[in-house]
Amino acid sequence: MTLIPRTLLWRSVLLIALLLVVAHLAWLQIFRVSEREPRARQVAKQIASVVNLTRAALITAQPSKRLELLDELSQEEGIQVYRGEQSERVAPLPDRPFLRLVESEVRRQLGADTRIAASRNGVRGAWVSFRIDGDDYWVHLPRSRLERADPLRWVGWGALVLALALLGAYLVVARINRPLRELAGAAAEIGRGRTPPPVAETGPSEIRTLAHAFNSMAADLKRLDEERALLLAGVSHDLRTPLSRIRLGLEMLDERGDPALKAGLVQDVEDIDAAIGQFLDFARLAEGEAPVPEGDLNAIVREVCEGYARAGKAVSTRLETLPPLVLRPSAMQRLVANLVDNALRHGSPTVEVATRSEARRVVIEVLDRGPGIPSGESERMLQPFTRLDQARSTSGTGLGLAIVDRIARLHGGSVRLLRREGGGLRARVELLLPN
Repeated sequence: MTLIPRTLLWRSVLLIALLLVVAHLAWLQIFRVSEREPRARQVAKQIASVVNLTRAALITAQPSKRLELLDELSQEEGIQVYRGEQSERVAPLPDRPFLRLVESEVRRQLGADTRIAASRNGVRGAWVSFRIDGDDYWVHLPRSRLERADPLRWVGWGALVLALALLGAYLVVARINRPLRELAGAAAEIGRGRTPPPVAETGPSEIRTLAHAFNSMAADLKRLDEERALLLAGVSHDLRTPLSRIRLGLEMLDERGDPALKAGLVQDVEDIDAAIGQFLDFARLAEGEAPVPEGDLNAIVREVCEGYARAGKAVSTRLETLPPLVLRPSAMQRLVANLVDNALRHGSPTVEVATRSEARRVVIEVLDRGPGIPSGESERMLQPFTRLDQARSTSGTGLGLAIVDRIARLHGGSVRLLRREGGGLRARVELLLPN
């Protein structure tokens, strides 16, 4: 498991998020340092003004009215004034850059002998001393006078701006990645043997160039596939005409001829005709048949296997209940028939066809007891015109499994050729269920 996202979208968003967080923290540090001195001067000026006004009020007030004045300052302004004591315990301000600036500025405005404390006799706050007629006094101000004004508010606003920036980055990157997702989907369609519609050539110039190149490639592939299908169909059609004449001529041969030679020639003609049929199947595989929305795969398998049973072939079935599928019935019949033919030709006389449903997919398996396929040859056997060395002495074109693979991909599935326990081959076709 890795913490780095896999998709380009989330990797881009994560990178932008890291850059924004670093920039945001740097901005906060620059702001904190740059506003420290001006705010320290402002706080020092306020403290000096309070001390000067308090001192002036006490000096100008009548001695009998001073206690009343001190009580009024305490109740109305939150300012308390105390006389200095010999035994008082005073704690200095914490050693912080901001408080050092405030203390220096207050002393500059009130005098070098001014004392500033963080607590006096255990009472915390902002304590500032002044003198009247040789007597020491202390002004007690709320601690908030020395604190930052609601620092969480700036952090909250910064977090909000950061969240909005991340949201904007996600929307921008998602818009850029949308054509890439369309390209990935179109490429997957080509991998399944289908021709996707052209992707939209929108977005940044690099994405437009990529989309244009992809559309050109898809058009070229479609044209090449159509030309190949046309070539195979034309050749196959042209070959079938002389084959028909040869078959007719063989049937009209004098019975006095060699029966074995005649039978061999007839078999050769039938093999050539079957090969031409496979060429046509491979060339026209994706043409002329619309998919059925709710196809019954078991019915198709049952119909194909019943045809083999009527021909005297030992083909058994083991069918489980399956959900409806989007199928091309004729193509799926060809898939099952090709797998059974391959099993009968290269395997044992007894073949089993099984269907079942597994975790959002439907599985078709054709099992035989033949020699199987060597390890490492399974993928190669799905390629057109590919045959094992031991099968080269038998008839066939090497297109049977390639047709099966192409039909499976046309249905969004895949083919795997596996070893069967006890010997033989297990041809497994997996079709994904629709969401």
